Amino acid sequence: MGRVIALAFVACLPCSLFAQVSASQGKGNANAPAPKWDIFVGYSVLDPRGTFYPIQPDGSVLPVSFKLEKTGIIESASYFFNRNVGIQVESAQHDLFTNTGFALTGTSNSGIFTLESGLIYRWPGVHFTPFVHGYGGGADIDGPDHEPYTWGPVVGGGGGLDWYFGCHFGVRLFQADYEYLHANSGVSHGSLAGNDFVWGDDESINAIRLSAGLVFRGASAWGPAVGCGPLPAPVLACVATPDYVYPGEPVTITATPSGLNPKKTATYTWTGTGVVGNGNVVTVDTNSLAPGTYTVRSIVTEGPKPKEYETASCQASFTVRRWEPPTLSCVAAPMSITADDKSNITLTATSPQNRPLNYSCKSDSGSLAMNGSTGTFSPNGAPAGPITSKCSGADDKGQTSDSICTVTVIVPEKVIPHAQPLCSIDFVKDKLRPTRVDNEAKACLDAVALSLQQHADDSLVIVGEATSTESGFAAQRAVNTKNYLVIEKGIDPTRITVTTGSEGTQGVEDYLIPPGAIFTADVQGTTPVDETQVKPQERKPLPMRQPASKPAHARSHTHKRAAAASALAPAPDSAASTGTSKPAGGTKKPVHHHKKKPAATPTPAQGSTGP
Repeated sequence: MGRVIALAFVACLPCSLFAQVSASQGKGNANAPAPKWDIFVGYSVLDPRGTFYPIQPDGSVLPVSFKLEKTGIIESASYFFNRNVGIQVESAQHDLFTNTGFALTGTSNSGIFTLESGLIYRWPGVHFTPFVHGYGGGADIDGPDHEPYTWGPVVGGGGGLDWYFGCHFGVRLFQADYEYLHANSGVSHGSLAGNDFVWGDDESINAIRLSAGLVFRGASAWGPAVGCGPLPAPVLACVATPDYVYPGEPVTITATPSGLNPKKTATYTWTGTGVVGNGNVVTVDTNSLAPGTYTVRSIVTEGPKPKEYETASCQASFTVRRWEPPTLSCVAAPMSITADDKSNITLTATSPQNRPLNYSCKSDSGSLAMNGSTGTFSPNGAPAGPITSKCSGADDKGQTSDSICTVTVIVPEKVIPHAQPLCSIDFVKDKLRPTRVDNEAKACLDAVALSLQQHADDSLVIVGEATSTESGFAAQRAVNTKNYLVIEKGIDPTRITVTTGSEGTQGVEDYLIPPGAIFTADVQGTTPVDETQVKPQERKPLPMRQPASKPAHARSHTHKRAAAASALAPAPDSAASTGTSKPAGGTKKPVHHHKKKPAATPTPAQGSTGP
């Protein structure tokens, strides 16, 4: 356990020395004594570590280790070339006169003598001086199993701490060193019977050495010390914190002395505008100071009647700045509004000194209501165009910043409605009833009716078409289509206008007319239908023809003709499909849809106008 504690102590030595060096400020205290030489004499304990295997008289080999050598003395002398660096000669004796051991040879079984020299580095302080050193030399080693004294090399190093309580005398509080030693006493030989047996071994030893004792030092060669001559004049350094302030912000002046005589009382005297306090720390009241640079001076003296070398002075400067104006930005959102809209005004201001701010805004026209840094702009009859609002932010020191916002009042473009094409239907399948609205057209017309129901203010224009070989079919198709919407879907007939077109197709186009839209401007080439002359036709299926009496062998032909007639007749409305209709919106553009053509006058074939 003792060896473990010793090892831990040596391991902590660098940390201890570093702390001492930091406390002694660099290379030491400039006012501390730094003699050319010193002498150290003290008590020492050596702990050699290692297990060895010497040959015994009976030829056996036994493991043997050194014991802790508690009886030791150490001496050293050091000579310094300057305040820090020197050379050192050191000697130590451990267990040389105890434990004489084996009677036949008369040798000790544990004794070590070392003599070495090396370099030493110190950090002189007024009372404490830490040091480190490294050395090498020779060691006369005996043991651990009665081996005779044998010389070998030794190298080591460590450090310590001296405490001086006078001009020349001090105490080495501790010195801790690590040493590596080596000795080769040969191979065991001789015999006990002949009284000439000699133990031999080859030993490599790691050892820890702890020492303490008295130190005597010569007169100081580099600088005086307390009790060893007069101290040099103290040094005083002043620092202003912060060195730049605004009026009203405090400034702290700190005076830091060095080299004062601790036996005398230090007194500080301050001069400068606005200085408050005493001691080595004071403050400056800047409330009444104009912008500019100011200097504060301090003098430190030692004792009631200080001599010239017991006085030091310093000065520190600081600058009072002018108040800086705030910065201001103005944002309008949205930037463009109509005469009935409003725009939100947001001001963003920053004071470099965080002073309280007030805001104001004025608009060229319209009205602007502000609440702090936000407001609302309303045109209120302002003419169209950009309107500028000038805003200002001011702090409590009278510093201001300006910014402008621009809101543009716009007149919205008038939206001109246009005719919207819906779906269209065909009349090409029923050759016998070419103007009848069949069941396949219902899907289109149901969608047209739904559009009229959803847009109660809109009207509908139906454009009937016919080929050049058809006469009167275009108007009849348009009227029949209207009739379906009125009778079957319940659409107000006054909302529907029927016309004819000139596309030359067998169909009907439907157009939804919003309020304000001009159908004839969007769809040209149409002619209104005189509904007093063209009446709607009822949607009736063709009558079934009765088959004539024929011989039995002709029945099959009669059935085929009846089936053909039945196929030509449209199915009842309840079982009809949704019809064959073109998609809603048609395939024609609303503008210039039709071109005027002369009406065709051929007479339709017999029976083609039937319901």
